[in-house]
Amino acid sequence: MRDFKNEEALNTLNHSCAHVMAQAIKHLYPEAKFWVGPVVSEGFYYDVDLGDYVIKDEDIQKIEKEMKKICKDGKRIVREEISKEEALNMFKDDPYKMDLIQNLEDGHITCYRQGDFVDLCRGPHVETVKLCRYFKLLKHSGAYWKGDKNNKMLQRIYGVCFESEQALEEHLNLLEEAKKRDHKKLGRELDLFMMSEYAPGMPFFLPKGMILRNILENYWYEEHAKENYQFIKTPIMMSRELWEVSGHWDNYKENMYTSLVDDREFAIKPMNCPGSMLVYKNGLHSYKDLPLRMGELGQVHRHEASGALNGLFRVRTFTQDDAHIFMTPDQIESEVVSLIGFIDRVYSTLGLPYDIELSTRPEEKYIGDLEIWERSEAALAAACKAAGKDYKINPGDGAFYGPKLDFHVRDSLGRVWQCGTIQLDMNLPERFDLTYVDHHGEKVRPVMLHRVIFGSIERFIGILTEHFAGAFPLWLSPVQVKIIPVNQEYHLAYAKQVKTLLEAQGLRVELDDRDEKLGYRIREAQMKKIPYQLVLGNAESEQGTVTYREYGHQEQVTLSLDDFAQKLLKEVENKVLR
Repeated sequence: MRDFKNEEALNTLNHSCAHVMAQAIKHLYPEAKFWVGPVVSEGFYYDVDLGDYVIKDEDIQKIEKEMKKICKDGKRIVREEISKEEALNMFKDDPYKMDLIQNLEDGHITCYRQGDFVDLCRGPHVETVKLCRYFKLLKHSGAYWKGDKNNKMLQRIYGVCFESEQALEEHLNLLEEAKKRDHKKLGRELDLFMMSEYAPGMPFFLPKGMILRNILENYWYEEHAKENYQFIKTPIMMSRELWEVSGHWDNYKENMYTSLVDDREFAIKPMNCPGSMLVYKNGLHSYKDLPLRMGELGQVHRHEASGALNGLFRVRTFTQDDAHIFMTPDQIESEVVSLIGFIDRVYSTLGLPYDIELSTRPEEKYIGDLEIWERSEAALAAACKAAGKDYKINPGDGAFYGPKLDFHVRDSLGRVWQCGTIQLDMNLPERFDLTYVDHHGEKVRPVMLHRVIFGSIERFIGILTEHFAGAFPLWLSPVQVKIIPVNQEYHLAYAKQVKTLLEAQGLRVELDDRDEKLGYRIREAQMKKIPYQLVLGNAESEQGTVTYREYGHQEQVTLSLDDFAQKLLKEVENKVLR
């Protein structure tokens, strides 16, 4: 999918179209007042106050019709520079604009005018509204003013705009395909997970979902063992004093769940890092022990706003595939090179191409010596180069405690997801007084990396579900084979024999012996996206064979039972993508 936020021309076009939408709304609802209309990752939106009137689906069509008239009229979009006093006078009847203006400095306040509509805006915009004619309004919802639930509820209308009709159609087709792949829909249909009002934002994994989750976690452990990681498990709840040392209590308390235990204040961990610091600090370390790689699949809890919750993508509890790596300064580059290769192997196995972004030191509010920052950034850049990977600089977007590499994977629809990260940390080793003994016998600070590959198990499962449209590769599929006897009376005994033999080989098999029509059972197996279905009748029972049909294919193939089992075992072993 196109990048609305970072493609400059597309961003400008969509922001201009937001103004066209606002103008159309003003024509249809003269009392309308507007808050902001930014470009976001999914297009643009405007927050509107329509008094007591609530937008309905049919109103969206009216707004679109009025927008088309405005675009056809073709007025120029004109930039005007005004003083703060002029701005206050121009928007004196609009409390939302007055609030914005109060926070602006006098001087270069800009607004943009198109025909009878004007709005405060930094710009830039396209030259004429005619360029905004390839648009579509997508949805509407409520949104609190300034995102504060104590403020008035405004109405938010979303849309997209493209430079051509073909580009718009392609995008709308992708959105339709994305709807079919929605992990919340597929999660229900494939019995992977559920949500409950008794635990908002906290997913329940169902038996089939647990099979998928356990396979991913076992794969994670196996691959980390190859890379000489040690595994730890830290408590889910730790005392306030720990979070004060780590800095979370001062900077993150509003997102943490807390409780009193024996008159001491405790917090459920929102991050795994402080626990890893305590594990490192538990022993003495020499430079000969480094790098020390500690991995933890650690469950964390964060209090996300209820309106932000979204299936497995935004939850209040999730499992981070964390690793904390402690090393000497001269090991940074080689360790990051190794990590990039490791991450590349995992993403390649899952068919996820990716891009790397290097986020550098913030302009303000950073800790550590400038020279250390420069050396650290250079080490990350050199590691990318040594690993043969291109990267994009994201200036000033590093954390206050160190630069980082972010891995943005692209799914089968071209959507971008930020998953992996490699982050240098100059803060926690100092806060926790971590040391190792160097080759001079002196105690010195280790360099530390935070690192995730999946990011969160839950979110990653959501991404994979949409990436594969629920048709997981054989090695990940909760059910790998569905056996369907043609006739229960004559073929069920052989079907049970086939099931027993395949399960003995370690394959995950279901037998559909319900008293339903054959066509119904075959269609249901297809709807459940099971990789292989076996339809067993007279020929198979008499000859000791199986006839299989692979998901997504019409062709039916007959093999001996042993050959079929070996085919599947090889596919699982090689983690073949389907």
